[in-house]
Amino acid sequence: RHDFDDGGHSSFMHNYPLQVLTVPTAPYPDQRPSTNGLRKKVYVFQSRRNYLHNFIQSIFSSIDLRDRQGSTMVVGGDGRFFNRTATQVIVQMAAANGVGRLIIGHHGIMSTPAVSCMIRKCKAIGGIILTASPNPGGPDGDFGIKFNTANGGPANDAVTNKIFQISRTIEEFAICPGLQVDLTTMGKQTFDLENKFKPFTVEIVDSVESYANMLRNIFDFAALKQLLSGKNHFKIRLDALHGAVGPYVRRILCDELGCPASSAINCVPKEDFGGQHPDPNPIYATDLVDSMRDGQYDFGAAFDADGDQNMILGKHGFFVTPSDSVAVIADNIFCIPYFQHAGVRGFARTMPTSAALDRVAKATKIELYETPTAWKFFGNLMDAGMLSLCGEESFGTGGDHIREKDGLWAVLAWLSILATRKKSVEDLVKDHWLKYGRNYFTRYDYENVDIDAACEMMEDLEITITDKTFVRQRFAVEDKIYQVEKADSFEYADPVDGTISRNQVHETHCASEPLSCVCKP
Repeated sequence: RHDFDDGGHSSFMHNYPLQVLTVPTAPYPDQRPSTNGLRKKVYVFQSRRNYLHNFIQSIFSSIDLRDRQGSTMVVGGDGRFFNRTATQVIVQMAAANGVGRLIIGHHGIMSTPAVSCMIRKCKAIGGIILTASPNPGGPDGDFGIKFNTANGGPANDAVTNKIFQISRTIEEFAICPGLQVDLTTMGKQTFDLENKFKPFTVEIVDSVESYANMLRNIFDFAALKQLLSGKNHFKIRLDALHGAVGPYVRRILCDELGCPASSAINCVPKEDFGGQHPDPNPIYATDLVDSMRDGQYDFGAAFDADGDQNMILGKHGFFVTPSDSVAVIADNIFCIPYFQHAGVRGFARTMPTSAALDRVAKATKIELYETPTAWKFFGNLMDAGMLSLCGEESFGTGGDHIREKDGLWAVLAWLSILATRKKSVEDLVKDHWLKYGRNYFTRYDYENVDIDAACEMMEDLEITITDKTFVRQRFAVEDKIYQVEKADSFEYADPVDGTISRNQVHETHCASEPLSCVCKP
């Protein structure tokens, strides 16, 4: 039967009952989710029998059956290779595991911030995000599966540990193999299942609209439209790196706020991200960096594959470090209407992030939290009403509107500040340095390293920094002398639930004259 729902979208009802099967399987020992979920090479999911099914079943089994029965869940991904295949399997297994309704982004694509928004809006019990961002995609690239809980944020350690323990002993999974969902047609699709009293519903949604509506309630869109399309308007350049955020950029920045279509580049999602590395930094976002050099654009930004990370550039490619970015937003936070109404409850940064934000917090007498690397720690503080703005050095910035970092939100925050302050990006940052001092920050990435050599290096570092004589040691770099002020292995006591996180990334603070430097390996 083929009907139309009240919104004019297609609605499908499959009348014949679909069979639910229980399939025997064997566990894998390596399905421990990290902060970013389970990430492996695509071929691992493709070639290992039931590897995908095992992990998805482990997610469903980690949710109490009473909570699962008839519940709503959200599914979205960054559009990378294997996204559609995995989405079909998730649909088949969700139906067999008692989930009542799935909300899925059109074509299976939904940015991570939009998934968090949708979970919270629909009061879903959680969501599954298919992303390995900012890692490369395609058949030879990476694939990932992340579980977010009912608050819209990444699952905490207790949940991910439970998923891992189930994955190590799993003996069977439930699936409805005859169920096929059409990801290309928006609207509701309903399926009758054997031995189920209520039909299973899949809703294919326009994921941009609900997210855009949330942003309309945070920012002054009229002021932004004047900045971007009024007389003497700002010229901007936005690069979606062929990830999930491309349609959001076009709809919100171009269609609604009036930017020329040429302002948005690489906005068509591709399974291999156009053969590029969807990582918003000066090394990989070369199209954007090159186009900013000649000075024709006042503002530039790039996003990662799933839209939660961002890079900010000024005229002539002036680079704003993520550490400075969150500090500048904090110092100008009341340029954003949302915070004028809601107030500011606290600032937070991850331990590896420079202390630029600390200086703003001290000056404004707003509480500052230093957390381990993982957005779930920020989410815990937000849920307790203790945090409004946070950021990390790995190009993540966000507020308490959702429980994920949010690249497009960060861009609109910057544009709101520029509209109010009426200064260039470079002048705004340099004024910030004059006001608070400059925190120097350098990050070095080591990729595809030998695991034994890496562990040996970390052990060596541990021995070095725990030696009491290391503090106050002096090191010469050209004509400057640096002295170690503090060195420790970071430990975090969560002020909400008292949980202790040990053995985090090592940090070393060096002091020098006349400049100060924060060196964090």
